[in-house]
Amino acid sequence: MVQPTTGWFGATRLKTRHLLLLVHLYEQRSVLRAAEAANMTQPAASKLLAEMENQLGVPLFERHARGVEPTGYGQVLIRRARAALSEIGRAHDEIAALRSGLIGQVSIGTVVNPGTTLVPQAIAEVKREFPGILIKVEMDYSRPLVAKLLDGQLDIVVGRIMEAEGAAELDFEPLADEPHATIVRADHPLARRDKVSHADLAEHGWIMPPQGSVLRSKLDAVFLEHGLPLPQNIVETASLPVIIHLLRNSDMLSALPAESVAPYLQTGQMRVLPIELGVRMEYFGLIRRRDQPLSPGAERVLQALRTTAHRIYSSKE
Repeated sequence: MVQPTTGWFGATRLKTRHLLLLVHLYEQRSVLRAAEAANMTQPAASKLLAEMENQLGVPLFERHARGVEPTGYGQVLIRRARAALSEIGRAHDEIAALRSGLIGQVSIGTVVNPGTTLVPQAIAEVKREFPGILIKVEMDYSRPLVAKLLDGQLDIVVGRIMEAEGAAELDFEPLADEPHATIVRADHPLARRDKVSHADLAEHGWIMPPQGSVLRSKLDAVFLEHGLPLPQNIVETASLPVIIHLLRNSDMLSALPAESVAPYLQTGQMRVLPIELGVRMEYFGLIRRRDQPLSPGAERVLQALRTTAHRIYSSKE
């Protein structure tokens, strides 16, 4: 039998109330506010914090006049505590689903392109065979989705591992890359041209992903590499429905995988401009927490994602 690492055996004596307080301290940065959030007195909160630090033998928070800040030890435990609490909550939800006649539940995070093609098709396959599985889908960029996966809020992410932190705890199965095109409404002024330059693109309004995203950095780099100023008339959003509505009702441009707006391209409502934009995202794939067993429902969804991905992406090679 493997024994806990010397010095950390006290972690096995931590209780749920310790973990809850730890998360509240991280969020509130104040013992008083954390105590209020945890429905306990400040002396009781201080006592619980002291118990945790005594059991683990390391300082978890630094105290100063403005409140408390987590130490490096505290940050490690906080991340694990959030994941543990999330797993407890998800177990409760799964038991409730079983009691109500559902067959478990699965939470998926996905980036835009597979979120409009791969994920819906895989879900449809699962639901045909197992209609009782409750499947929740969240669409966002890779960084926030992977953070939620590490925290235990998601079972599977279809996206990219962008950060080194936490990467060792993840399994990644690559699926496909993601070339981006410049998309406009069908009667956009640029849509009537046989050739479009990057300078032409810079003169129009843009629907951009938020600052700090990988796609935004790549788009900014394209304009700078062509000696052009960054677009100033922009709307920032990560919402595909908002992007589609803006494209259909304005002369703004957006960089998207053509697959994500395929129905609008097929019906002639939108067009791909005749220019090689020069933006190609790294491979996206299936991401799971390493050594974290999936529920039977999540395993079934994972298998459907694999088979559906093979059908979709192998046909394009």
